[in-house]
Amino acid sequence: MMKLKYLPIVVLLYLVPTVCLAGPIDKIAELIKQGNAHELAKYFAASVDITVVDNTNVYSKVQAEVILEKFFKENKPLSIAVLHRVNSSATYNFTVYLLNTDKGKYRVACTMKEVEKAMVVIELRIETEKT
Repeated sequence: MMKLKYLPIVVLLYLVPTVCLAGPIDKIAELIKQGNAHELAKYFAASVDITVVDNTNVYSKVQAEVILEKFFKENKPLSIAVLHRVNSSATYNFTVYLLNTDKGKYRVACTMKEVEKAMVVIELRIETEKT
């Protein structure tokens, strides 16, 4: 029988992989919370479908970064929470975040797919949260 003094070590060993190996969904959430368009753009595919409120278009990585930079300057992120995630496929992820900013609440939908063995954002939609 294992002594209770070893229990914290065992628990820690189970938690370390999940803490250290944060997946792309959590990394994207953290970068949105930071309002860091530059680092976020590193996860974009060569072209990405971006919707910001009512403006939708397909942009290059650089153009998409500029669009998001403008959004983050106008809407300073305060907090973010994952509302829904579909990551049952190794080659496709879909996540809906709730973003709270200094100007209001937004629903952010992010679609990622595997391209050349890396998960990249192919679509990012930022829409006003309907209450």
